[in-house]
Amino acid sequence: MSENGKSIQRSGARAPRKPKKSQIPYGMAVLIVMIIIGIALSSRSATLAMYWIFGSCFGFVLQKSRFCFTASMRDPWITGSTSVTKAVMVALAITTVGFTAIKYGAFLNGLPIPGMSYVVPISFATAVGGILFGTGMVIAGGCASGTLMRVGEGFGMQMLSLFFFLVGSLLGAYHFGFWKINFISNGPKIFLPDYFGWFGAVVIQLLIIACIYIAADLWQKKKMGA
Repeated sequence: MSENGKSIQRSGARAPRKPKKSQIPYGMAVLIVMIIIGIALSSRSATLAMYWIFGSCFGFVLQKSRFCFTASMRDPWITGSTSVTKAVMVALAITTVGFTAIKYGAFLNGLPIPGMSYVVPISFATAVGGILFGTGMVIAGGCASGTLMRVGEGFGMQMLSLFFFLVGSLLGAYHFGFWKINFISNGPKIFLPDYFGWFGAVVIQLLIIACIYIAADLWQKKKMGA
Protein backbone atom coordinates (compact mmCIF):
# COMPACT_ATOMS: atom_id res chain seq x y z
CA MET A 1 0.00 0.00 0.00
CA SER A 2 2.75 2.33 0.89
CA GLU A 3 4.67 1.55 -2.26
CA ASN A 4 1.54 2.00 -4.37
CA GLY A 5 0.78 5.17 -2.52
CA LYS A 6 4.27 6.45 -3.17
CA SER A 7 4.01 5.54 -6.84
CA ILE A 8 0.67 7.30 -7.13
CA GLN A 9 2.07 10.31 -5.33
CA ARG A 10 5.10 10.35 -7.58
CA SER A 11 3.02 9.96 -10.74
CA GLY A 12 0.72 12.75 -9.63
CA ALA A 13 3.58 15.10 -8.80
CA ARG A 14 4.28 17.83 -11.30
CA ALA A 15 7.49 17.68 -13.22
CA PRO A 16 9.86 20.48 -12.28
CA ARG A 17 9.75 23.40 -14.68
CA LYS A 18 12.74 24.03 -16.81
CA PRO A 19 14.45 27.28 -15.93
CA LYS A 20 13.74 30.01 -18.44
CA LYS A 21 16.57 31.09 -20.64
CA SER A 22 17.87 34.56 -20.01
CA GLN A 23 16.67 37.05 -22.59
CA ILE A 24 19.30 39.61 -21.69
CA PRO A 25 21.62 38.63 -24.60
CA TYR A 26 18.73 38.98 -27.05
CA GLY A 27 17.81 42.33 -25.55
CA MET A 28 21.38 43.59 -25.82
CA ALA A 29 21.55 42.44 -29.44
CA VAL A 30 18.33 44.26 -30.26
CA LEU A 31 19.58 47.39 -28.48
CA ILE A 32 22.80 47.35 -30.51
CA VAL A 33 20.82 46.98 -33.75
CA MET A 34 18.55 49.87 -32.73
CA ILE A 35 21.56 52.08 -32.01
CA ILE A 36 23.10 51.23 -35.39
CA ILE A 37 19.82 52.03 -37.16
CA GLY A 38 19.54 55.30 -35.21
CA ILE A 39 23.06 56.34 -36.25
CA ALA A 40 22.33 55.44 -39.86
CA LEU A 41 19.12 57.50 -39.82
CA SER A 42 20.84 60.48 -38.16
CA SER A 43 23.35 60.60 -41.02
CA ARG A 44 20.43 61.13 -43.41
CA SER A 45 18.03 63.18 -41.30
CA ALA A 46 18.01 64.26 -37.66
CA THR A 47 14.22 64.20 -37.74
CA LEU A 48 14.14 60.54 -38.78
CA ALA A 49 16.55 59.67 -35.98
CA MET A 50 14.37 61.52 -33.48
CA TYR A 51 11.28 59.65 -34.70
CA TRP A 52 13.16 56.36 -34.37
CA ILE A 53 14.28 57.10 -30.80
CA PHE A 54 10.86 58.36 -29.73
CA GLY A 55 9.05 55.42 -31.32
CA SER A 56 11.40 52.91 -29.71
CA CYS A 57 11.04 54.46 -26.26
CA PHE A 58 7.27 54.76 -26.64
CA GLY A 59 7.00 51.13 -27.68
CA PHE A 60 9.10 50.05 -24.70
CA VAL A 61 6.87 51.98 -22.29
CA LEU A 62 3.71 50.53 -23.88
CA GLN A 63 5.03 46.98 -23.65
CA LYS A 64 6.14 47.25 -20.03
CA SER A 65 3.07 49.15 -18.80
CA ARG A 66 0.57 47.11 -20.87
CA PHE A 67 -1.06 50.47 -21.54
CA CYS A 68 -4.07 50.06 -23.81
CA PHE A 69 -7.16 52.21 -24.34
CA THR A 70 -9.21 49.09 -25.01
CA ALA A 71 -8.37 47.72 -21.57
CA SER A 72 -9.38 51.02 -19.99
CA MET A 73 -12.91 50.62 -21.40
CA ARG A 74 -13.18 46.82 -21.26
CA ASP A 75 -11.63 45.80 -17.94
CA PRO A 76 -14.13 47.66 -15.70
CA TRP A 77 -16.96 45.57 -17.16
CA ILE A 78 -15.15 42.23 -17.41
CA THR A 79 -12.85 42.12 -14.38
CA GLY A 80 -13.91 45.19 -12.40
CA SER A 81 -10.36 46.57 -12.49
CA THR A 82 -10.05 50.25 -13.38
CA SER A 83 -6.28 50.66 -12.94
CA VAL A 84 -5.75 51.22 -16.68
CA THR A 85 -8.81 53.49 -16.81
CA LYS A 86 -7.33 55.69 -14.10
CA ALA A 87 -3.95 55.66 -15.84
CA VAL A 88 -5.62 56.93 -19.02
CA MET A 89 -7.31 59.71 -17.04
CA VAL A 90 -3.96 60.76 -15.54
CA ALA A 91 -2.41 60.77 -19.02
CA LEU A 92 -5.27 62.90 -20.37
CA ALA A 93 -4.89 65.36 -17.49
CA ILE A 94 -1.15 65.75 -18.14
CA THR A 95 -1.62 66.16 -21.89
CA THR A 96 -4.42 68.66 -21.30
CA VAL A 97 -2.08 70.94 -19.38
CA GLY A 98 0.84 70.38 -21.75
CA PHE A 99 -1.00 70.95 -25.02
CA THR A 100 -2.89 73.93 -23.61
CA ALA A 101 0.43 75.54 -22.69
CA ILE A 102 1.70 75.05 -26.26
CA LYS A 103 -1.49 76.37 -27.84
CA TYR A 104 -1.84 79.30 -25.45
CA GLY A 105 1.79 80.29 -26.02
CA ALA A 106 1.15 80.47 -29.75
CA PHE A 107 -2.06 82.44 -29.11
CA LEU A 108 -0.26 85.03 -26.97
CA ASN A 109 2.42 85.51 -29.63
CA GLY A 110 -0.14 85.98 -32.37
CA LEU A 111 0.89 82.77 -34.12
CA PRO A 112 -1.43 80.17 -35.64
CA ILE A 113 -2.68 77.83 -32.91
CA PRO A 114 -1.19 74.36 -33.48
CA GLY A 115 -3.65 71.57 -34.09
CA MET A 116 -6.63 73.74 -35.01
CA SER A 117 -7.02 71.80 -38.24
CA TYR A 118 -7.90 68.76 -36.12
CA VAL A 119 -10.82 70.52 -34.44
CA VAL A 120 -13.58 69.11 -36.62
CA PRO A 121 -17.37 69.42 -36.29
CA ILE A 122 -19.29 66.93 -34.15
CA SER A 123 -21.71 64.99 -36.31
CA PHE A 124 -23.46 61.68 -36.93
CA ALA A 125 -20.17 60.45 -38.40
CA THR A 126 -18.53 60.91 -34.96
CA ALA A 127 -21.02 58.51 -33.36
CA VAL A 128 -20.80 55.97 -36.20
CA GLY A 129 -17.01 56.02 -36.19
CA GLY A 130 -16.83 55.72 -32.40
CA ILE A 131 -19.17 52.73 -32.32
CA LEU A 132 -17.40 50.93 -35.18
CA PHE A 133 -13.93 51.55 -33.79
CA GLY A 134 -14.93 50.73 -30.22
CA THR A 135 -16.58 47.47 -31.27
CA GLY A 136 -13.65 46.52 -33.48
CA MET A 137 -10.97 47.18 -30.90
CA VAL A 138 -12.76 45.11 -28.24
CA ILE A 139 -13.16 42.17 -30.65
CA ALA A 140 -9.55 42.49 -31.79
CA GLY A 141 -8.34 42.75 -28.21
CA GLY A 142 -6.50 46.02 -28.60
CA CYS A 143 -6.61 49.61 -29.81
CA ALA A 144 -4.10 50.99 -32.30
CA SER A 145 -1.31 51.33 -29.73
CA GLY A 146 -2.07 47.99 -28.09
CA THR A 147 -2.21 46.24 -31.47
CA LEU A 148 1.17 47.64 -32.54
CA MET A 149 2.69 46.69 -29.20
CA ARG A 150 1.48 43.09 -29.48
CA VAL A 151 2.58 42.87 -33.11
CA GLY A 152 6.07 43.65 -31.83
CA GLU A 153 5.66 40.78 -29.37
CA GLY A 154 4.82 38.40 -32.22
CA PHE A 155 1.07 37.83 -31.65
CA GLY A 156 -0.51 36.48 -34.85
CA MET A 157 -4.01 37.68 -33.93
CA GLN A 158 -2.81 41.27 -33.68
CA MET A 159 -0.96 40.97 -36.99
CA LEU A 160 -4.27 40.03 -38.59
CA SER A 161 -5.96 42.90 -36.76
CA LEU A 162 -3.32 45.34 -38.02
CA PHE A 163 -3.89 44.18 -41.61
CA PHE A 164 -7.63 44.85 -41.42
CA PHE A 165 -6.94 48.04 -39.49
CA LEU A 166 -5.07 49.27 -42.56
CA VAL A 167 -7.80 48.00 -44.89
CA GLY A 168 -10.47 49.81 -42.87
CA SER A 169 -8.41 53.02 -42.79
CA LEU A 170 -8.02 52.95 -46.58
CA LEU A 171 -11.74 52.37 -47.06
CA GLY A 172 -12.52 55.18 -44.63
CA ALA A 173 -10.19 57.56 -46.45
CA TYR A 174 -11.73 56.58 -49.79
CA HIS A 175 -15.30 57.33 -48.60
CA PHE A 176 -14.37 60.31 -46.40
CA GLY A 177 -15.60 62.80 -48.99
CA PHE A 178 -19.14 61.44 -48.77
CA TRP A 179 -19.22 61.71 -44.99
CA LYS A 180 -17.66 65.18 -45.02
CA ILE A 181 -20.14 66.63 -47.48
CA ASN A 182 -23.29 65.02 -46.06
CA PHE A 183 -22.59 64.93 -42.32
CA ILE A 184 -19.35 66.40 -41.00
CA SER A 185 -19.46 69.85 -42.62
CA ASN A 186 -22.97 70.47 -41.26
CA GLY A 187 -22.11 69.73 -37.62
CA PRO A 188 -21.15 72.22 -34.90
CA LYS A 189 -17.44 72.83 -34.27
CA ILE A 190 -16.72 73.04 -30.53
CA PHE A 191 -13.45 74.50 -29.21
CA LEU A 192 -13.79 75.01 -25.46
CA PRO A 193 -11.57 78.13 -25.19
CA ASP A 194 -13.98 79.89 -27.58
CA TYR A 195 -16.79 79.39 -25.04
CA PHE A 196 -15.09 79.43 -21.63
CA GLY A 197 -11.71 81.06 -22.27
CA TRP A 198 -8.39 79.26 -21.97
CA PHE A 199 -8.35 78.99 -18.18
CA GLY A 200 -12.01 78.02 -17.95
CA ALA A 201 -11.62 75.36 -20.63
CA VAL A 202 -8.71 73.74 -18.77
CA VAL A 203 -10.58 73.81 -15.45
CA ILE A 204 -13.72 72.26 -16.97
CA GLN A 205 -11.80 69.53 -18.74
CA LEU A 206 -9.75 68.68 -15.65
CA LEU A 207 -12.93 68.56 -13.54
CA ILE A 208 -14.51 66.11 -16.00
CA ILE A 209 -11.38 63.96 -15.94
CA ALA A 210 -11.32 64.06 -12.12
CA CYS A 211 -14.97 62.98 -11.94
CA ILE A 212 -14.29 60.03 -14.26
CA TYR A 213 -11.21 59.08 -12.19
CA ILE A 214 -13.19 59.13 -8.94
CA ALA A 215 -16.06 57.16 -10.52
CA ALA A 216 -13.59 54.55 -11.82
CA ASP A 217 -11.99 54.23 -8.39
CA LEU A 218 -15.40 53.75 -6.71
CA TRP A 219 -16.38 51.22 -9.36
CA GLN A 220 -13.28 49.11 -8.69
CA LYS A 221 -13.89 49.19 -4.92
CA LYS A 222 -17.48 48.08 -5.48
CA LYS A 223 -16.67 45.28 -7.90
CA MET A 224 -13.45 43.97 -6.38
CA GLY A 225 -13.89 44.99 -2.77
CA ALA A 226 -10.52 46.71 -2.81
